[in-house]
Amino acid sequence: MTQYEVVIGLEVHAELITKSKMFCSCSADFFGAAPNTHVCPVCLAMPGALPVINKEAVAQTIRAGLALHCTIAEDVRFERKNYTYPDLPKGYQISQYELPQAVRGWLEIDTPNGPKRIGITRAHLEEDTGKLVHENGISLVDYNRAGVPLLEIVSEPDMRSIEEVNEYLTRLRQLLIYIGASTGDLEKGAMRMEANVSLRPAGSQELGTKVEIKNLNSFRSVRNALAYEIARQERVLRSGGKIEQVTLGWLEQEGRTYVQRSKEDAHDYRYFPEPDLPSLHIDRAWVDELAASLPELPRERRRRFVEQYGLNEKDADILTAERAIADYFDALVSEVGEALPPKKIANWVMGDLFRLVNESGRSIADISVTPARFAALLKLVAGKTINANTASQVLKSMFKTGEDAMSIVEREGLAQVSDATALAQMVDRLLSEHPDEVARYRDGKTQLFGWFVGQIMRETRGKANPNIVRQLLKERLEA
Repeated sequence: MTQYEVVIGLEVHAELITKSKMFCSCSADFFGAAPNTHVCPVCLAMPGALPVINKEAVAQTIRAGLALHCTIAEDVRFERKNYTYPDLPKGYQISQYELPQAVRGWLEIDTPNGPKRIGITRAHLEEDTGKLVHENGISLVDYNRAGVPLLEIVSEPDMRSIEEVNEYLTRLRQLLIYIGASTGDLEKGAMRMEANVSLRPAGSQELGTKVEIKNLNSFRSVRNALAYEIARQERVLRSGGKIEQVTLGWLEQEGRTYVQRSKEDAHDYRYFPEPDLPSLHIDRAWVDELAASLPELPRERRRRFVEQYGLNEKDADILTAERAIADYFDALVSEVGEALPPKKIANWVMGDLFRLVNESGRSIADISVTPARFAALLKLVAGKTINANTASQVLKSMFKTGEDAMSIVEREGLAQVSDATALAQMVDRLLSEHPDEVARYRDGKTQLFGWFVGQIMRETRGKANPNIVRQLLKERLEA
């Protein structure tokens, strides 16, 4: 029986972070606003209203193109993409077609067989459409989103599984957020996907007939829609049928695709140069300036965390998942210095700190426990002023009150008891008060050792130096 290979390419639309819309001065921060309140004659396509290019949107597109290893075009032209739909007030969308901003790049993803580069065909700039709301049998349109700068990133058909698609989307979203180009907020519609999928006989180099699945608003929808469509196409091919090139929608609640229309070619959109906008010439010096403004990208940062800090790949991936977390960890390691190795610092961040951040619902960039304050706490642990258990409690107090570690330790009397003489007296008293437990330990019930340690820690409210306590108990119990 013929085995089929899946071939998938993606078109990702990401709203860019700018103060104003693409071609007018309306605020681009429209989420939560009353419908049709962030509009003006330009984005409502009133007669005589003329567009003006948003320079920051162009800059964000160039920065994204550079991060995706694309060639940045020196000459760019906006064109009219004509189609009639209620959420498109002009009856056309201003986009880039023949002369896009960035071309021929790649994004590296992780696969079970190692790293894989997914080709980027183009990354171009356009304007977003409005939003249709269907309620009670009627359709309402909100033009607040119309004209918001939109970056479209088109991949090559290089993905061969749903898992690769998910990894590509995850890494692409991470990259756009890292460089500050997009919020990547799927719930707010700041990132939307379209998938092109086809099947071909395994080993064949010829592409099969593709279908396009439009307007997928979550990674889950992408995965489910692809799984359904791959299974559908395989059934058709195995039964001797032919795949028709169509545009499909996705019915989330029903879990199936449906035909929207036969696929348009470029000429169906009747592209022609936008007469109200000049062509752009991109100065090379500006591109170099934008390249210098890019932060260390997530993949390179993850590699550095492994090489510089000795972290394993998994921990490095967690600590570089968000730029704010990676910045925090870098600063924390620098503040702690030689007092603790980076691996132990990473355990504190991924354990106690992440737990407190998640419980608070805040970002790590917004907490009062700065890297310098956290480093001061970890230095107290390294210097054996307090033990790890006490440090966890102190961190909770720091997180809640904003106080520094030493103030809390001094006020609460939490300094670690490391006086061997005082601890020896406690150990001797404990053993004399529990002769039965001592006898059972010496008869072979060695798991009681932890119980003895616990009694001392309880008596000292967790302040006893556990290493000294264990050493004293071992000496006396085995004497």
